[in-house]
Amino acid sequence: MAAKLSGGGGDRFNVEQNSDINVTPFVDVMLVLLIIFMVAAPMASVSVEVNLPSAVAKATPNPPKPVYISIKQSGQVYIGDNETSVDSMGQDMASAIGRRDPSKERIFIRADEKVRYGAFMEVMNTLQDNGFYSVALVGRDDS
Repeated sequence: MAAKLSGGGGDRFNVEQNSDINVTPFVDVMLVLLIIFMVAAPMASVSVEVNLPSAVAKATPNPPKPVYISIKQSGQVYIGDNETSVDSMGQDMASAIGRRDPSKERIFIRADEKVRYGAFMEVMNTLQDNGFYSVALVGRDDS
C-alpha cells in the first residue's frame, strides 16, 4: 500500500500539502527576549539620586617624573636629554632621581633597534649595580 502525496481524489491515503509557516517558536523566542530586556533595562540605569558628601581625603601626589634612558645606534647613552657615559651613569642617575629610593624607582629604557646587545647589557648591568632594579623597556606603538 502506497500513499498518494499529491493530486486529486478523496481517498483515505491522500495527504494534502501544508504551506503555512509555524510561527509559534518564533513568537516564543521574541517573548523571552522581550522579558529579558524588560528586566535588564531598569538595572542598566541608576535612577536613585544621591547627594554625595565631599571627599575629605587629601589628594595623592602625582608620581614623580619618569626617568628615560635612551641608547642611540652609535652607542651614545642619554639620561633624559643629557648625554652620559656608562662609567658615570650611576652618579648621573642619582642626581636625576634626587632623594627617591633607587630600588623603587622605575627606569624606562628606549633603544634604537640596531643597538648592539652588548651595549644594551652594559647599561642594564650598570643600572643594577647602582640599585635600579625596576626597568621597563619602551617600544614603538604602531597601532
